Amino acid sequence: MKPDNITDREMVITRTLDAPRELVWEAMADPKHVVNWWGPNGYSTTIEKMDFSVGGVWKHVMHGPDGTDYPNKSTFTTIAKPERIEYSHGGGRKGDPAAQFDATWTFEVVGNNQTKVTLRLLFPTAEARDAIVKFYDAIEGGKKHWRGLQAI
Repeated sequence: MKPDNITDREMVITRTLDAPRELVWEAMADPKHVVNWWGPNGYSTTIEKMDFSVGGVWKHVMHGPDGTDYPNKSTFTTIAKPERIEYSHGGGRKGDPAAQFDATWTFEVVGNNQTKVTLRLLFPTAEARDAIVKFYDAIEGGKKHWRGLQAI
């Protein structure tokens, strides 16, 4: 599986989940739920802080199966319940500058108890996007995020 759309500086992935929009929103917005699905298979996540408000900071560490920790820090820039979440992401191993991007999640009702979720990642450069895809295996990792979210 590859992203639905990949352009010079962005990746866009869209999936339809068999769950009502309010439930999908809560799975993304509530740290008690996020820790149950965030990260690829074999990873666990520790949330150090999740202030789910505009200007709030979300700090978490993804723990890889090989023992590698992947620190992440994001700042929420838009929260429009239950339709849209935007944040600026920074993080990566040892402050990797390529791990900087803006993320937009949209949640759309598309059927009886179904939600279309679109994730748009916008990178400062094409090289930064390519580095994330290569170094962090972002496309495969993104697929596994979706599987975890669908399981909630």
